[in-house]
Amino acid sequence: MEIRDPVHGSISLSSAETAVIETPEYQRLRSIKQLGFAEFSFPGATHNRFLHSIGVSHVAGAAFDQIFKNFTFAKSSTRQKFRAILKAGALLHDVGHGPLSHTTEEVMPPLKDLNIQAYKHKKLRTGESAITENRPANHEDYTIKYLTDSPLTQVLNEVYPEFTPLHLACLIDKSMTVPDDFFIEQGIDFRPILSQLVSSELDCDRMDYLERDSYFCGTNYGKVDLHWLMNNMAAYLSNEKLYLGISRRALYTFDDFLISRHHMHLMVYFHHKSIIYEEMLNLYLTSKDCTFFLPSDINEYTKYNDYRLFEHLANSKNPWAERIAQRRPYRVLVELHHTDDSPRPKKMKAALEAAGIDVIWSSSAARLSKYHSMSPEDKAYPIYVVDQYDKLDKPAPIDESTEIFQKYEGARIIDRLYVSPENYAAADKILTDQRL
Repeated sequence: MEIRDPVHGSISLSSAETAVIETPEYQRLRSIKQLGFAEFSFPGATHNRFLHSIGVSHVAGAAFDQIFKNFTFAKSSTRQKFRAILKAGALLHDVGHGPLSHTTEEVMPPLKDLNIQAYKHKKLRTGESAITENRPANHEDYTIKYLTDSPLTQVLNEVYPEFTPLHLACLIDKSMTVPDDFFIEQGIDFRPILSQLVSSELDCDRMDYLERDSYFCGTNYGKVDLHWLMNNMAAYLSNEKLYLGISRRALYTFDDFLISRHHMHLMVYFHHKSIIYEEMLNLYLTSKDCTFFLPSDINEYTKYNDYRLFEHLANSKNPWAERIAQRRPYRVLVELHHTDDSPRPKKMKAALEAAGIDVIWSSSAARLSKYHSMSPEDKAYPIYVVDQYDKLDKPAPIDESTEIFQKYEGARIIDRLYVSPENYAAADKILTDQRL
């Protein structure tokens, strides 16, 4: 099967990949927009997670071919199975996303209700069983459920005889323990580098969505030299584990890659119109009269998408749901940009509420990288910088090879106060008179 993609051009899909994307579980992603409410700010941003995920798989295949072009596997079938599971992992990494992406995680059920038996291979630092862990489920949990215990599981077993859905789950979730030596080849563990290509500071997900979001939003913020990045990807062996590496000559491009993503957050993902709709949706989903809940039954969950949520909102009498459905959002009154906590938004909010004006205060914080708050699983998978010309220069973790993490260590915060349009003039006068 061949797909014409506006970002990557012609994309060829194997028969196995075609069988996967034809399933109802994957087709559901056609009805989940990649950027949620962003289309209200950027009308072109109506692209979905269906095509994004296909793009990620395409990028993953190209990255694999570049990294292992000179690597000699014991058997060609080993190369093929590693490439196939990487592309499958990239293809399915978003399959569990809820309607309008992360906001609806507020109405996901307790994790224990999903009964994810594959989580017996998941380690918790508390010693608690991950199957019955006492926390709300998130989209990543639904992804693992789809892979290991749904009608999609049977399709995966049929079209990918060289690996199991559990191996695929272990590739996507770094905290899960691989039950066998599937990822071991010639005494080398390939799981780190394959997992890093799915999720890391330099993963195929980001390489696709930055280009894709920039294209559909009509902005330049997310455009980076991805071809140069990919052409300089490498593998680095340490303690019998293979990690993702990047040539030193592409280090400045990597810096630009991180900065571009940072700017996309500040200028696109945190756009004031998108934020207020997310805030209003959150207010509805956490209200006492909310009647929209995501089911724990995976077959029922497949029926939930953006359109079902919008239909629900259109029929709700909740004032927040009505504002979303009728396109009557609160209006931004104040927008403050800073790098640390500021007392001003709190003072402004208190002054407005004292005058009887309802206020929504949103605080959007962006950091250059998740490096500063990495999970132990991610920290165990460092990216290395290698120098192909200076043989005396020992490869080192990327955070030791660039100052970009230190220079942008702090968060960039955008605080906004929103009020209803009918209260805007009065609210503006209060802040002006009190010089807040």
